[in-house]
Amino acid sequence: MILHRHLRTALLLTIVASTALPLVAGINPFAKKKKDSSALPARKLTAAQNALIDKAIIREKEVVKVVKQRAPVVETYIQNMRPDPVLVQVPASDQYFLGRVSFAKIISDEAYEKNPPQSQSSGKLGFFKHSNNYIKGLSNLFHLQFQESGFVQMLLMDSNNFDRQTYNFSFVRNDFLGTIPTAVFDVTPIGGRGIFPGNNKKKGRFFGRIWIETRNGNVIRFNGDFAGSEKNYREFYHFDSWRTNVQEDLWLPTSFYVEESDPKSTSKSLKFKAINHVWGYALKLPAVEAENTSLDVIGATDVSNDAQDVSPLGAQRAWVQQAEDNVIERLFQAGLLDAPSEFDKTLEALAGNILAYNNISVPKPIRVRILLTEPLESLTVGNTIILSKSLIDTTGVISRDGAQQIGNLNAILAFQLAHIILGHRLDTKYAFNDRLLFPDTSAFKRIPMHHTDAENTAAAKKAKELLSVKELTDGQKYFSLYLQQLQTRVKALHALNQPMLGDGLVKSDTDNTFWMQALATGGEKLDEKDMRQQAAMSLSSFVRFDPWTDQLIPLHANFEPILSFTDKMPFEVTPMYLKLSYFKATSSVPAAASSGDPLDTTQPSAPTAVPAAVPPPTIEVDRPKAAPQMMPQ
Repeated sequence: MILHRHLRTALLLTIVASTALPLVAGINPFAKKKKDSSALPARKLTAAQNALIDKAIIREKEVVKVVKQRAPVVETYIQNMRPDPVLVQVPASDQYFLGRVSFAKIISDEAYEKNPPQSQSSGKLGFFKHSNNYIKGLSNLFHLQFQESGFVQMLLMDSNNFDRQTYNFSFVRNDFLGTIPTAVFDVTPIGGRGIFPGNNKKKGRFFGRIWIETRNGNVIRFNGDFAGSEKNYREFYHFDSWRTNVQEDLWLPTSFYVEESDPKSTSKSLKFKAINHVWGYALKLPAVEAENTSLDVIGATDVSNDAQDVSPLGAQRAWVQQAEDNVIERLFQAGLLDAPSEFDKTLEALAGNILAYNNISVPKPIRVRILLTEPLESLTVGNTIILSKSLIDTTGVISRDGAQQIGNLNAILAFQLAHIILGHRLDTKYAFNDRLLFPDTSAFKRIPMHHTDAENTAAAKKAKELLSVKELTDGQKYFSLYLQQLQTRVKALHALNQPMLGDGLVKSDTDNTFWMQALATGGEKLDEKDMRQQAAMSLSSFVRFDPWTDQLIPLHANFEPILSFTDKMPFEVTPMYLKLSYFKATSSVPAAASSGDPLDTTQPSAPTAVPAAVPPPTIEVDRPKAAPQMMPQ
């Protein structure tokens, strides 16, 4: 065994961070133990603090138990970064993964490496396919090579041995996460980072900090990395993991952020940064719960005595509607669409205004739903417009009058409204429900909903016409800035611009121009150094979702002034900081509220019935003022 020169005379070696292998064979049993330099100074815990840790250990076992019963949707988006002489760092490339994972197949007491490697799937089409291999692929991507799945540990810390026999706990302070009072503890594996005594001779123990809510003892946030790498623990990426109170006394993993610096870089740029989201916990119910589900029809009104005969044209429209309803329901069951919410109604009102300003009436009201995924795309299913969550986030530029955000939303809605007006509809074969009786595995492959190139070209032309009326024309300049900003990132952010179901903003892999290219030159020229000019927002900047109900929730964050043009970060992954709160059984998604000047809510006069205009929600200041509930020290 090769030792460092300055340690050759030592009688006992516990761990050397720069060596390639742990030095178990070189331990002298008669020598005095050397203090582990990675261990934190011990601080005696109070009785209340010890009791809270005991609660947390018990609650963590319950969380693991519940997660093993579920098969939620897991989404990971990674941006590899490179230094930039002007912006410090910019995305160089990206990767996107989406899958529905059965955690019962992942979390066990057996070694993760024993999972069979057959039929491994990766990328965005790995949906609900071979959970073991899907998660293993993500673990490998993050270099998390140890006993159990490293990716899962970013959600659960240590799914097998989160206890006092494995970890030391040291109180740090009291803190507040959103409206939740917490006690903060540092957590270190017994024996330090490298060599674990007794039953702790496993690589990959959690090493970091946890936040425990003081009411019931649930861990609601933790960040750090994993100890005991096969090469060097610095290769294990650092993460910040958050949970949401989805049911009474049940906090489940929601999101975690990962970043790591490039050790070879002399600049301040990162090697990569990534965001992971988990939702759809209610998609798979335990057997008992499923058996007790009521089959009563709720919310339906019996109007059978008032029913009339249906004309041939009415029958054709009803047939088309049946196909559309089947597809919408199928996408919702697969965990891809949001649950209907007040936010959807806000977007429906904007779409209705576009029709009204153009004196266009449609036989059925326009509906809007949100695709809970990262790539920038939109599509139509009959009279339902579907926008991806990141389209909402990145176009949600905050201004005092809300004009820029409304202008951007009008543009992306107009493109799909044009498809509806031009009659570009879904194949009616989906009116036969048996055509949708396939597993979630095939949800992306079996329902192609993108339009043809000819249809998109015609829709772009029609959208330009819809936006040219006097009430909407001023908003084109904002979407022009948005498209110009996106153009600077198109080549690097290929995965973000690759649609899964519908139509992207970019034409194709070989043509990086936009379908609505005519709007890209309709405003002022983009100047990234102009701090007054904000063209696009970062990801996850405007809405979040409830991981249990899949409802979208508009964010109400403080306005952060731009102090440098490097603060803009358009289309980038950023760290998260969730405003956490306790679950309320009667709570629902709140109606949109405005914190700035009133937006234009004028309903245009037109000979058509459209929804009353409702301004999209803007970010408002909403911070708790109560002092944290102090933990005895």
